[in-house]
Amino acid sequence: MISNEPIIARRDMIHCAMCMDAPCDAACEELDPSGLLRSIWFRNEQGAVARLPKENPCVTCPAPCERACVRPGEVPIRDLVNRLYYQVRPVTETPVPENEDRLKCDLCGIPLENPFLLSSSVVASTYDMCARAFEAGWAGACFKTICSMDIHEASPRFSAITGDGGGIMGFKNIEQLSDHSVAENMEIFRRLKAKYPSKFILASIMGQNEAEWGELARLCEENGADAVELNFSCPNMAEGGLGSDIGQVPELVERFTAAAKRACHIPVLAKLTPNVANMSPAAEAAKRGGADGIAAINTIKSVVGLNIHTFVSAPAVRGQSAVGGYSGNAVKPIALRFIAELGHNPSLRGMHLSAMGGVETWQDALEFMLLGGGSIQVTTAVMQYGYRIIDDLKEGLNLYLSEKGIDSVKDLIGLGLDALDATTDALERDTVLFPTFAHEKCIGCGRCVISCADGGHQAIRLNEQRRPVLNGKKCVGCHLCILVCPQRAIVPARKRISRK
Repeated sequence: MISNEPIIARRDMIHCAMCMDAPCDAACEELDPSGLLRSIWFRNEQGAVARLPKENPCVTCPAPCERACVRPGEVPIRDLVNRLYYQVRPVTETPVPENEDRLKCDLCGIPLENPFLLSSSVVASTYDMCARAFEAGWAGACFKTICSMDIHEASPRFSAITGDGGGIMGFKNIEQLSDHSVAENMEIFRRLKAKYPSKFILASIMGQNEAEWGELARLCEENGADAVELNFSCPNMAEGGLGSDIGQVPELVERFTAAAKRACHIPVLAKLTPNVANMSPAAEAAKRGGADGIAAINTIKSVVGLNIHTFVSAPAVRGQSAVGGYSGNAVKPIALRFIAELGHNPSLRGMHLSAMGGVETWQDALEFMLLGGGSIQVTTAVMQYGYRIIDDLKEGLNLYLSEKGIDSVKDLIGLGLDALDATTDALERDTVLFPTFAHEKCIGCGRCVISCADGGHQAIRLNEQRRPVLNGKKCVGCHLCILVCPQRAIVPARKRISRK
């Protein structure tokens, strides 16, 4: 059964490098170890179980896969496969669906094979890249923003904040728009549409005035684009009233949206900036201008990684840097907040919402859909792990739909909005949900005691066996202890207790 928390956590395979042509696969005659581990990483454990042979080949195997690993001895491949067999398989109730019909949806009435698109960025910037993505199973791509300006990129132009395991948590870029000419990009559209007529081409454009917005929209339609996305949000094109500067001025959003709508007959989406207090004014302006949908969010203006010796932020370009766009899984909570705002806005009812911002797994995508997203765009996860992540995105979401008895992914859209209030004022405050301790998992580290003492309400102590004991008179049910426990040995109680 699919649960909110995976049975096998990412930290259990944190040293896996997610190799290309993984040596562990070549060393194993029975399984596809790298594919199984990748499914664990992307929270598709049930999909991994479905690909296992009936009998476990790891029982008597000396694990040559672990010796062949690029990090020999650091990735417990055999143990992870055994856990799939003996921990995940027994609670797996739903077989993998025979087809992906449940994933079929649409973008402004135009069919999509599934909800997953590449977002406008380097991952969708050439014919070959889009073609490989389409072959891998992506439903479409929002092509890197087309403009008539002369683009010359800086080097380097990426930096990141990494977690303790070395993986990217947040990603910064100072990249600008497509460095191909308009004519070159139109040729790419024609070739893609001729080879992949069922794939969705969303053309991102940026003009410098009304005439350019209209001309670019017209050209994209004439050369095969299914819809146009107006880039009102690039944080790296803010000079001269471009990019995110436009998205902060509703009057400009309305004017340029109207210019694009006058020039083409295909759907038009306005891609809005998160660098505002509220996105609704710009979204409502886009609707007044005739937009058929909204795309959100673009990257968040950021400064990352100041070098304490040179005093220059990353990425440093000849001793200088700049504010850039922040993306990756770290921005997902902020993106969800904006999607919820748009989803709650009655003035935007009927508009398609193409959501993005930190999507890595099918569960990330599902969260955006529950708050109103009708299609999902992905970039940073593809930059880290490649187009191959589409396998687990599709399989995991398809399994979820099957398990829930939901016939169409479209039936998920907006289901989470009613339970989300814009403020905390409406929340019930008369009961407490205490934590409970799983002593068999506890290692006696005392992290819960430290956090409760110095960041909570001094409600936990260690007994003589170094096991936590709760003082119910002091505990307020904040759940800080649950979050800091390195063993996941603390969980919420099953019943709330009244304060009265």
